[in-house]
Amino acid sequence: MNEFQEALDFTTESLRKLHETGSNPRGSRESLHRLATARPKPAPPPSPAPAAKSAPALIPPDVSLVPPDVFPTTGANKGERIEQLRAAVAPCAKCPNLARTRTQTVFGVGNIDAQIMFVGEAPGADEDQQGEPFVGKAGQLLTRIIETMGLKRSDVFIANVLKCRPDMPAGSTGNRRPTTTEMQTCLPYLRAQIEIIQPTVLVALGSVAMEGLLGAVEPMGRLRGRWHEFHGIPLMATYHPAYLLRNQSLTEKRKVWEDMLLVMERVGLPINEKHRGYFLK
Repeated sequence: MNEFQEALDFTTESLRKLHETGSNPRGSRESLHRLATARPKPAPPPSPAPAAKSAPALIPPDVSLVPPDVFPTTGANKGERIEQLRAAVAPCAKCPNLARTRTQTVFGVGNIDAQIMFVGEAPGADEDQQGEPFVGKAGQLLTRIIETMGLKRSDVFIANVLKCRPDMPAGSTGNRRPTTTEMQTCLPYLRAQIEIIQPTVLVALGSVAMEGLLGAVEPMGRLRGRWHEFHGIPLMATYHPAYLLRNQSLTEKRKVWEDMLLVMERVGLPINEKHRGYFLK
């Protein structure tokens, strides 16, 4: 029994006793009857809470990586299609600030039939000058990692989320992190590369590359060491080689190598005991 019904019963019983004792309470039998049959009005249902607005995804949930009207590569084979795409990238000026300050676009390099495709964040000064990704100190370390896996640099494909070096303030040195807008603008080029090459495995080098590919804004320590997926393609995240140049500890080197062992296993590369023992104390 709810509180309203208890109060109603108590009130009607009290008034009935007053009538029986000859008292003259202010209220008729009709009033008592109306009171006894009264019901509280149901409370209006609560308004539904407004749906939380989620952050816009960098990757629209379409079936194809690149809609055919974006880059209609019409070549008869992968080689022709990749060269058509390269020609489309070279004059790009969608980011005017990057187009003004770059030396050239950095399309990507390697085997278009590669099983493994490495994806970095953006070209640096050396890459901007030479027109090839990962040719500076970080790139030299990446080459050594690839060779330790039993491959040559020419066996894999290497590209970046951004095809231009991010511009720097006058007098500044080093490299800056690409903005989300810059990554969103340039991502269709990378997606077109991936669609043409169709690698067995993607390797994201650094958290910026993961943000560009999946919109995942998390520390690399939470992303690495497990498989993700990019449009049906297995994706492994690991630390950028530049991180290993800053942090020379065997523990951090071992983490990257463990990620590469998972990649080697996934594509069927031979793994021996020497491979398994690298960077173990």
